[in-house]
Amino acid sequence: MYSTFRQFSRNCSNIIKNVNRLAHNEAKKADLEKRRAQMMAKGLPKLKPIPNVKDIILVSSGKGGVGKSTTAVNLAAAMKVEFPEKNVGLLDADVFGPSVPLMMNLDDTPILNDKNLMEPLVNYGVKCMSMGFLMSENAALIWRGLMVMQALERLMRQVEWGPTDYLIVDTPPGTGDTHLTLLQNLPITGAILVTTPQSASIQVTRRGGVMFEKMKIPIIGIVENMSSIKCPACRSNIQLFGNGVDDLAEEFETQILQHIPLEKEINSSSDKGVPIIIGKPNCNEAIVYKKLAQQVKEFVENKPK
Repeated sequence: MYSTFRQFSRNCSNIIKNVNRLAHNEAKKADLEKRRAQMMAKGLPKLKPIPNVKDIILVSSGKGGVGKSTTAVNLAAAMKVEFPEKNVGLLDADVFGPSVPLMMNLDDTPILNDKNLMEPLVNYGVKCMSMGFLMSENAALIWRGLMVMQALERLMRQVEWGPTDYLIVDTPPGTGDTHLTLLQNLPITGAILVTTPQSASIQVTRRGGVMFEKMKIPIIGIVENMSSIKCPACRSNIQLFGNGVDDLAEEFETQILQHIPLEKEINSSSDKGVPIIIGKPNCNEAIVYKKLAQQVKEFVENKPK
C-alpha cells in the first residue's frame, strides 16, 4: 500500500510538472507572438493622408483588359459633371501602363511650383497626374519593385493636389507592390472592383477582393463591364456571358453598382481623349457613369466617421 501511495505521489508530481511546463510554454508563446506583432507594427508604414485630399477611391480589377481605366476616367469625369462644386482628382497609379494621358487628352509635362511640387494637369475640370506625363510616349519602364514604389510615392506626395474632395485612383492589374504601397500608406475610403462576366476575369477579381478584405478596405461595389451588346437590328441587349458576377457580389456581401455594355462609342471616345460622359453626356452609357458617380458620392457621405 505504501508503494502504491508513493507511485500515486510521483504521478501527481509529474502531472503538476507537465502542467507547469505547458503553462510556461504557452506564456512564452504568447510573449513571442506579442513581440512579433510589435516588430511587424514597427515595420509597417503609418497611414498618412495626402494634404487637402478628403476621400480616396480605388478602381481595381486584378485582371487586365477589363475596362478598369475607362471606368476610372469616366467616373472621375462624371463626378465633376454631376457635382461641379466638388474638386475631383484622377491619379494614374499604373506606372508601367499609364492610360490617363490618352484617355484625358493630356500630353504636357507638369510644372513645378515654388514648393517644388508638381502641378496636376487639368482637363474637363479633373486634376490628373500620371507617370505618362513624366516620360516619352513610347518609353518602356524596366524597373524593379523598389523603383516602382519610389515613383508611386512621388505621384502621391510630390503633387500639389490642392483642395480635392474625391481622388479617383486607377490601379494596375494584380495585387502587388503598387496596391500594397497605396493600401499601407494612404487612408482609402473604399474600392470599386471592375470585372467582365467571364469566369477567368471573375476568378482574378475575386483575389483582388480578398486582398481588400485582408487589408480592411471597404468594397463599395462591383462594376460589371462589357456585360452585354446591343443587337444592331432590334436594339435589345444580348447577354454575352453568365451571371457569375452576381455570385461574386454575394460572396463579398456587396452590390453590383452598374452593368456597362460592350459599346463601340465608349471605346472610340476613350481613344479620342474625350470620355463619353463629356462627348455624349445624354447617351445611355453616359447615364450609367452618372449613376455610378451618384452611388460613390452616397457611399462617401454614409461612411463611418
